[in-house]
This record gives sequence, C-alpha cells and structure tokens, in this order.
Amino acid sequence: MSRLGDLGARLYRGDVSLDIVGARKIWYAVSILITILAFGALLLRGLHMGVEFEGGAVYTTPATDVSVEEVRDVAEETSGSMALVQTLGDDGTMRIQVSGLDTETSNETRAALAEALGIPTTDLNAELIGPSWGKQIADRAWQGLAIFMVLVVIYLAIAFEWRMALAALIALVHDLTITVGVYALVGFEVTPGTVIGLLTILGYSLYDTVVVFDGLKETTHNFTRQSRFTYHELANRSLNATLVRSINTSVVALLPVGGLLFIGGGVLGGGMLNDIALSIFVGLAAGAYSSIMIATPLVADLKAREREVAAQNRRVLNKRAKRAEAGAAESDADLDAEASEDEPGPAVEADDQPGDEPDEAVGVGGQRRGPRRQPVSRARGKNRPSGKRR
Repeated sequence: MSRLGDLGARLYRGDVSLDIVGARKIWYAVSILITILAFGALLLRGLHMGVEFEGGAVYTTPATDVSVEEVRDVAEETSGSMALVQTLGDDGTMRIQVSGLDTETSNETRAALAEALGIPTTDLNAELIGPSWGKQIADRAWQGLAIFMVLVVIYLAIAFEWRMALAALIALVHDLTITVGVYALVGFEVTPGTVIGLLTILGYSLYDTVVVFDGLKETTHNFTRQSRFTYHELANRSLNATLVRSINTSVVALLPVGGLLFIGGGVLGGGMLNDIALSIFVGLAAGAYSSIMIATPLVADLKAREREVAAQNRRVLNKRAKRAEAGAAESDADLDAEASEDEPGPAVEADDQPGDEPDEAVGVGGQRRGPRRQPVSRARGKNRPSGKRR
C-alpha cells in the first residue's frame, strides 16, 4: 500500500486525525482574505465581457503572414476598444473580436483590417452582434444560476437539513466569487464557455460537499447517545474519514483540466478552451477547498447553536473534566505511595544489627572482663517430654 493509501486508511480508522474543524478560524480568515481580494479585482479591473454579452463585431481573416500584434494594434486603434485576436490554425488564419461596436464603427474597422492585411474588404468575413442579444444571453445566464441555487438549497434541506443547505450555499458562493475574481485578475474574456465552466464547477463542488455531508450525517446520527466526543470532534472525525477520498478525486479531476488549460489553451492557442478550462480549473480547486475547510466547519458551528447539541457538548466536556480530575488524583496518590516507600527509617548502628551479639568489654592488655557468653545449645531439652528448655 502506498503512503497516501496508508494515511487514508489510518484517517478512516481514526488512528491519526487532522484537526481541521478545530482550526476553522484560520480557514475562515483565509477565505475572507481571498474573497476581499476577488472583490477588489472586480472593482479595480472589472470583467472583460465577450461580444456575446456586450455586442460587437467578429472578423475572420484568410491565411496571412501579418503578426497577431499588428492586427491587434490596427483593430484597437480604429475601433477605440480592446480587441481579442486568436489564431485558428497553422496557416495564419485569425479570429478578431471587438466588443461594443455599432454598424458604422464595425465597417470602418473592417476596412482598416483589410488594408493592413493587404486583402480586399470582401475577403474579410465580418459578423455583427447586437447588444440586445448579448444582454438577453446574460440575463438568461443569471436566471439559470439563480434557479440552480434555489434547487440546490431545497434538495439539501430535504435530504439533510437546512443548516447543511445553508453551509453548501455559502461554499458555492465562495467558489463563484473566487473564480470570478481570478477572471478579473488575469483579464480573460467572459464568454458563454465561461458560463458553461461555472455551472460545471458548481455541480462538481456540490457533489464533493454532499459526499462530506453524507459521512457527517452518518457519524453524528447517535450523537446524544454517546458521551465521548463533542459535535465538533465528531465532525472532524467524519471529515478525516473522507479527506483522502476528496483529495484524490479533486487531483484526478484537475489533471486533465490543467492539461486543457496550460497545453491546449496556452501552448496550442485553443481560444475558447482558455475560457472553459480556466473557470473549471479554478472552480475545482476552490470547490475542493470549500467542501473540506468551509462547509463542514460551518455546519458544526451552526449545529452547536442548537439547545440539545449545546447541552450534550457541555455534558461531554464535564464528564471529560471529571475523568481528568480523577486520573490526576490517582496519579497523585501513586506518587505519594512511592515516596513513602522510598523514605529511610531510623538510623541503626552497625554494631547493633539484629542477630549480632554485643561485644564484651575489653580491659587493659586486651583481656576480656565479665562473663563470656556461650552460644545456646540446640540440643538442650531435646529429650524432655515437654520439649521445653529450662
């Protein structure tokens, strides 16, 4: 068994435990800091909305030797807006997107691009997207997101309880905020592919959260019938049991998405692949973090406010304190007993040891004085009927 598999087995059995719920204030602080940075990026840089949402023009060029930088400079100088230029193949075909153009400005930009490319204007394919259509798409995307959130809350409230539904909703908003903030920081264009990616990561984040909540529900089913653990401790044990599984699932999902983002989009110039891959990659990482570090600790804090759960937590802590006091008293008694055994008794002279006979007084010249004591004969009184000595 690998080291990670052995760690997962030990976490599941409870041999080792990571105090994730106990350190929840640290995770809350980290999430708040990331959320503040995301909102700051949104306020300072904003989102670069694609032509599908703001309206604009999309130009497709034939094969050309003109560089991407030259085409971008011409498009931005003529239109006065930011242009997104992507290569569509090895032959130099390009796709140019310029947001917020009306019909007149679009025709002027098309003529300038054709002149820079050295081709007739008719050879430059142009597609004009009105802002009303983009606004309609954006409104429907927001409506779909709101309906999704409401359905998620209703389902979790029925399958589990409203506290878990609230925690899952907060985790989903957390993931959305981080993903949108990263989009604002890197300046990627928000396209329909971005919306698809966001809905995908919301479903995946919800799946991971439901797995963790199911284990939590099973672990705390008989919470009031035991007196060893508080609700926070049981929640932490449940989280440790599914921790390695959540990490493995997230890593396996991130690997292909990372390949799509960094190789397909970065190296090969995948165009819309960047929009989808970035939202899925950031959302998967944020979802794995929120389902472990945010959702379960939030449920534990919300449950601790219940009267029955709070009372049971107090009983567990009181019993634990009493056991600790009893153990300390027994330890002190053992120490006192050991100390009393080690204390020395009254001093005994060497000449007065039990069983030794006292020496006789010695006179002048070394001659002994007084009667000399003889050893008692063991045969005395042996033949008498009583066996007693006289």
